[in-house]
Amino acid sequence: MLCQTRATMSSSPPDWVADAVFYQIYPDRFARSARVPKLPRLESWDSPPTRHGYKGGDLLGVVEHLDWLVDLGVNALYLNPIFQSASNHRYHAYDYYRVDPMLGGNQAFDALVAAAHERGVRVVVDGVFNHTGRGFFPFHDVLENGADSPYLDWFTIYGTPINAYDLTRPPDYEAWWRLHALPKLNTANPEVREYLMGVAEYWIGRGADGWRLDVPEEISTPGFWEEFRSRVRAVNSEAYLVGEIWRAAPEWTAPGDRFDGVMNYVLTEAVLRFAAGGRIDPAVVAPVNLTLQPPLDAAGYRGAIDHLLAVYPDAAHRSNLNLLGSHDTPRVLSMVGEDRQAVVLAAALLFTFAGAPCIYYGDEIGLTGHHDPGARGAFPWDRPGAWDETLLAAFRSLAVLRREHPALRRGGYRHLAAEDWCYGFVRESPEETLVVVVNAGESPATVELPGCTGRGERFWGRGEWLGGAAPGVMMPARSAGVWPVE
Repeated sequence: MLCQTRATMSSSPPDWVADAVFYQIYPDRFARSARVPKLPRLESWDSPPTRHGYKGGDLLGVVEHLDWLVDLGVNALYLNPIFQSASNHRYHAYDYYRVDPMLGGNQAFDALVAAAHERGVRVVVDGVFNHTGRGFFPFHDVLENGADSPYLDWFTIYGTPINAYDLTRPPDYEAWWRLHALPKLNTANPEVREYLMGVAEYWIGRGADGWRLDVPEEISTPGFWEEFRSRVRAVNSEAYLVGEIWRAAPEWTAPGDRFDGVMNYVLTEAVLRFAAGGRIDPAVVAPVNLTLQPPLDAAGYRGAIDHLLAVYPDAAHRSNLNLLGSHDTPRVLSMVGEDRQAVVLAAALLFTFAGAPCIYYGDEIGLTGHHDPGARGAFPWDRPGAWDETLLAAFRSLAVLRREHPALRRGGYRHLAAEDWCYGFVRESPEETLVVVVNAGESPATVELPGCTGRGERFWGRGEWLGGAAPGVMMPARSAGVWPVE
C-alpha cells in the first residue's frame, strides 16, 4: 500500500502549484544585505548591467524583502542558479553542493528557506545539469591530467590535452552551444548520473520545494529525467519539477513521467501578440527565441488558446509556469514598446489563465531593458520614486484577485466571445463562475456575453455590465475586467 501511495504522489503534480504566484529572482541583482560580506570591485548597484560584472545581490537580501513580496501577493520564489560559479548568472556551476559565498553560502540558503516557509512561501531552485563550468572539480582534473584523469569519461573528450581557453579554436570536447566555458556532462556515465541525482536529492532534503530544470531537452540519456523525478519525489512528494522548454511539449508533462509543467513561453507569445498588438518593438525582440509578430486579433488569440488548451492535459495546465518575460528575454515593458497598458492587459490574461503566473523581478515596477545583459539590471530599492505605480497596483491587485477566487486557480476555461480586438472567456469552478473580458483595441466596444446572468458587480478592472435580454459589457479602449456571473 505504501508503494502505491508513493507512486500516486509521484505521478501527480503538487497541489500547491495551482495556488502559486511565482516571483523569479536573479540573485545577484535583486537585493544585497549588509549581513553578507562584500568583495571589492563590485559594480555600482544603479549602473547598467554587464555580462561579467557582479553587483553583489545575495540571499539574505531576499530574506529582508520577503514581507514586501508577500504584500505583492507572491507565495513562491523561483531563484536563478545559486551554486558557486564564476559568473554572475551562475549557469557555470563548479560546486553543486555549495551556495556561492557571494550569495551568503549555505547558511543564507537555510535562512531564506526558513523565513520563506514561515510566511507560506515556497522556494524553487534552478538546476543546471546538462553542463558545468570549467572549474567543476572533475573537469579541472581533466585539464590537469588529460587522458590519465579518472574523470575523463565524465565528459565527451575528443583529444588531450584539451583546449578550454583558446577561443580561436573550437573546444575539443562536447560543450553547450560549443562554448568553451560550458563543458557538457556525459549523463550516460553512471557515476555522473548518480552524482547529479545526489545533488537533486540533497537540496530538496535541505528545504527546496522544487527544481526548475535548465535546457532539459539536451539531456537525452534514456531514463534520466524519469529517475530524477522518482528520486526527488521520494524525498519530498510535493516537490515541483518544471522544465525550461520553449515550445509546446506535452510529452514532457505526461503524468508521472518527467515534469509537472514547463515554462509556458507558448502562452507568452499569444498573450503579448494580442495584448500589445502592433506595439511590439521588432528591434528589441529580434534576438529572442520568441515569435511575437504579427499581432493577433481576438480570433487569432482564441485560436492560439484553443491550440494550447488541446495540447496539455488539465493537470499540466494547472502546473505550467506562465510568464511575460524572464532573464532570457528583454523586459516585457521594452518588448511592447514601453506601453504600460499593454503590460496591464497581458498581466490580466496571465493571471486569469490556468497555471501558475510568474513575475520576473522588477517587471511589476516597470523596469526596462533589452536582451542579456539589459534585462538583468538591479532592483532600484533606493529609488521608489522611479517605480511605475500603475503597473505595481495592477500586479498586486491581480495577485489578490487570483488568491480570492478559486475559479481562476482551478476552474475550467470556456470561450465566450472573440470579435475584432475583444475577447471574453469564462473560468468556472463548483464555487463560482467568472467572466473575463479584454478589449485590446483602440476604440470602446460592446461585447455580448450569451447565457451570462450577472449582478453588474465588477471584481477587477474596467468596463460596465449591461443587463437585459442580451447581457454583455461595455469595454473602454484597451481595458480588461472581471465579473461574477450565475
